[in-house]
Amino acid sequence: MSNPYQSQPAKAFWRKAIADLHFADIGELWCPIPIARTDRIATAGSCFAQHIGMNLARRGANFMDMEPAPMAFPSADEARRWGYGVFSCRYGNIYTSRQLLQLFEEAHGERTPREQVWQKGERFFDALRPGIDPVGQDSAAAVLALRKRHLQAVRKMFAALDVLVFTMGLTEGWESREDATMYPTAPGTIAGAYRPDGYLFRNLRYPEIHADMQKFWARLKSVNPRARMLLTVSPVPLVATATDDHVLSATVYSKSVLRAVAGDLAHEHEEIAYFPSFEIISSHPSRGIFFNPDLRTVNPFGVDHVMKHFFSGPLEREFSPPAAVAEEEEHELICDEEKLDPDRS
Repeated sequence: MSNPYQSQPAKAFWRKAIADLHFADIGELWCPIPIARTDRIATAGSCFAQHIGMNLARRGANFMDMEPAPMAFPSADEARRWGYGVFSCRYGNIYTSRQLLQLFEEAHGERTPREQVWQKGERFFDALRPGIDPVGQDSAAAVLALRKRHLQAVRKMFAALDVLVFTMGLTEGWESREDATMYPTAPGTIAGAYRPDGYLFRNLRYPEIHADMQKFWARLKSVNPRARMLLTVSPVPLVATATDDHVLSATVYSKSVLRAVAGDLAHEHEEIAYFPSFEIISSHPSRGIFFNPDLRTVNPFGVDHVMKHFFSGPLEREFSPPAAVAEEEEHELICDEEKLDPDRS
């Protein structure tokens, strides 16, 4: 008797694809999207997105850097502390779908957040990207002038990119009660001050995230019809949760929802693809070997393993492996979320 599974390839069966193999030998985890060296690639998202951007640049990809660091910085690491060279624009971490959509709308003059400046002592910070300026500015006017220049770069990036790599990181966020502007971190952690009557915690649900991403995709295609998007989900657990749940349960919920949204978007749109960095690092066949002792941050072995899968098939042929990276070139990730844990900040 025949059944519909008899024609399935080996990768469709757990025993053949997982149980009978060493984890290092598992393959065919994704079908790489075609990316040429001439394609302009932009990155945005959570901390883990930085790994993809750095590895693309090292392999000779046309990585977009719309806000390059001034020559005054003594090193690339110092420039990264100020938000330069971390992503394709100096927007810092974009953890949620709501942040991404609102950034696009603001860059195109469709919305203006009512609260754009946070204060810490006598210094002023961009509330929408507080982590990119370690010392702040001497006036709110200076912050707003820099933000205007930044938004011009963001608008140009969206219009010029060929591929946007967006790593979805969190469902949790804090928004203004006044106009629903969502911030990358809770007010008071880097700058500003938390006021219960001014801010609202929101744990975005599947329908909200899916709707945000659908709207963003439609708006991006309206200004850039050739744009493609590669989605990933960060495998890094939450630093902390503002829900009543245990941080483990909150993490599993958040990543599960993001994974479901990313998968559905990839099925719904031919020009959106999904890369399983989350599964490679976090699924149980890896036995947790890709995490550092804190069981949260991903170790270099894990990053290298993810990149091996990313640069497979046609991408391996298009982008040759880089020469051995000197130790001083291995940059530390810039993560605003770390500030949520007072013992780490």
